[in-house]
Amino acid sequence: MAQATAQLTRDNLRLGGLGNTLILVSGILGVIGLAAALVMGGGGPAQRDHFFASYLMNYCYVLSLALGGLFLVLLEHLARAGWSVVVRRLAEGIAAMLPWLGLLFLPILWGLDSLYLWVDPPATMDEHLLGLLEWKRPYLNVPFFLVRVAVYMVAWLSISWFYLKLSSRQDATRDPALTMSMEKLAPVAIILFALTVTFASFDWMMSRDPFWYSTIFGVYYFSGCIVGAISLLTLAATLLQASGRMARAVTSEHYQDLGKYTFGFTVFWAYIAFSQYMLIWYGNIPEETEWYLRRQEGGWGTISVLLLVGHFFLPFFALISRWPKRRKNLLAVVCVWILVMHWFDVYWLIMPEYAPGRVPLSWMDLATLAGIGGISLAGALLWLRSRPLVAIGDPRLGESLAFENA
Repeated sequence: MAQATAQLTRDNLRLGGLGNTLILVSGILGVIGLAAALVMGGGGPAQRDHFFASYLMNYCYVLSLALGGLFLVLLEHLARAGWSVVVRRLAEGIAAMLPWLGLLFLPILWGLDSLYLWVDPPATMDEHLLGLLEWKRPYLNVPFFLVRVAVYMVAWLSISWFYLKLSSRQDATRDPALTMSMEKLAPVAIILFALTVTFASFDWMMSRDPFWYSTIFGVYYFSGCIVGAISLLTLAATLLQASGRMARAVTSEHYQDLGKYTFGFTVFWAYIAFSQYMLIWYGNIPEETEWYLRRQEGGWGTISVLLLVGHFFLPFFALISRWPKRRKNLLAVVCVWILVMHWFDVYWLIMPEYAPGRVPLSWMDLATLAGIGGISLAGALLWLRSRPLVAIGDPRLGESLAFENA
């Protein structure tokens, strides 16, 4: 451990003044973005509906990155991985957005009637559809919805608090027993994570169309969480090294493995997306296929093709060979592209219920993204600012620093 720490003594492992600047810029951007979105959403009922749909969409996008970061932390401890120790602190920083996202969920509660048909179904609705809603009423009702929101938030915040606290403490104590504690909890935490993420995706995204359902929807959202979080982590490492930080800690060997993760989960996302589509389309049940029909009509068909090509084929061929994974600048470009495609993926999941037949892209969507993303990023940087950018107390740090791909 001492030898590993000595290897990093000449490395800049602190955000320092850069962190203060980034916190200020992202915080201001977040406040301005939310204020602008609120102004644009205050013009009438149509603008109000657009605001809440856009807010929910961007919230689920930023949340997917934070949840993906938390999953990467859990996965490292579950697998007792050594190679990824030098980048784990960045994953912890991404997960540190979760407390701020807990607060940012509050505006969604004010717009439940606008977001979810089951909250206040119109009296003119077809009797058959009203019967279906009534049959689902024990689950789809506001009080139980709020209870589930509280359960999800408590679970995510508790898990992240435990791991981030112990990891930070280990920087000072170098106590390997803390690693053992985190590894012991990892199997239970990852099961709880899987259940809460699955049901949160059902509640917040799938129930936008209360007559449609897919048991694989939670896995679909989860796959996007991981692809997005790995891409963000890789991009963060590249930018930090460009600013003169973590220069010796993260090498081309680590970037190659991050590229492997990005490639593998890109394929996993495509596999889940195709499996859901194939099974529903082949079944040809109107209640199920209508959801996909809505995403093939008008401009949404273009978005569907964009996701097929941009979210799968382009990253697949860009990362299929070894050499792009070892070139961090090229890998960073691919990761930026994937983050953009992941945003369109979440947009495609949520927005067609607001605007069937047309793609309602507007400045409001960018404003809400800037608002939620800026405030969440400022919160993550606040947490990272007072800590080393590498988990210097981890007993496997030496193994990570010496890591080489076979």
